[in-house]
Amino acid sequence: MALIQFVRNYDDLSTDRGYQFKFHCDKCGNGFMTQFKPSTLGMAQGLFSAASSFLGGWGNQAGHAAYEVQRSIGGKAHDSALAEAVEEARPNFRQCTRCGIWVCKEVCWNEKVNQCENCAPNFDEQMAAHQAQAKAEAARQQLWDKARQTDYVKDVDMSAGAYVSSATAATNVEEAKTLCKDCGANVGSAKFCPECGKPVQKGPTFCPQCGAKSTGAKFCGDCGHKFS
Repeated sequence: MALIQFVRNYDDLSTDRGYQFKFHCDKCGNGFMTQFKPSTLGMAQGLFSAASSFLGGWGNQAGHAAYEVQRSIGGKAHDSALAEAVEEARPNFRQCTRCGIWVCKEVCWNEKVNQCENCAPNFDEQMAAHQAQAKAEAARQQLWDKARQTDYVKDVDMSAGAYVSSATAATNVEEAKTLCKDCGANVGSAKFCPECGKPVQKGPTFCPQCGAKSTGAKFCGDCGHKFS
């Protein structure tokens, strides 16, 4: 097959039923799919195979023969179909005379200078993009300047032993719970247990045996003393 100057990347979607190709822009990757071109030999083989199945196999040898014919000349048929597909897709692409790549004319081609947008970026697009970027950068710088004008540390103690503690610092310390002395459920500040309905009996604040802080349980968590 003769050399075809066209896009570097394409998908061959051909099957035994016919030929179809998808060509991709060398810059953005957008694709153009050609029309499906049926293969006469492929259709003939399908008919022979169908007849063979329907009539008990008499056409099996004919179907096999059609397959062998397709194998012998399929390469030429495929090359011819590819060449036709290239000509079908070519109007949708342009080749840059500066870098040589093929690009889609709708997105990646600069019509004013007859070059791809890699070599000759679209002025209006670039201006709009840089304007937006410049405004965002200026706003960022203005925020920095405005932040520098504010004193955030005037009330911070910077003495040797002073430390700033975070108000949102995580803690593993659990809050003390008030437990029902009959069923052990957490009753919180309720007067009656929500589980068993018994009146809540407030236990001692500290264990009389070891002095540990009580959580309302029946026994001290530090020494095991039973609260009366």
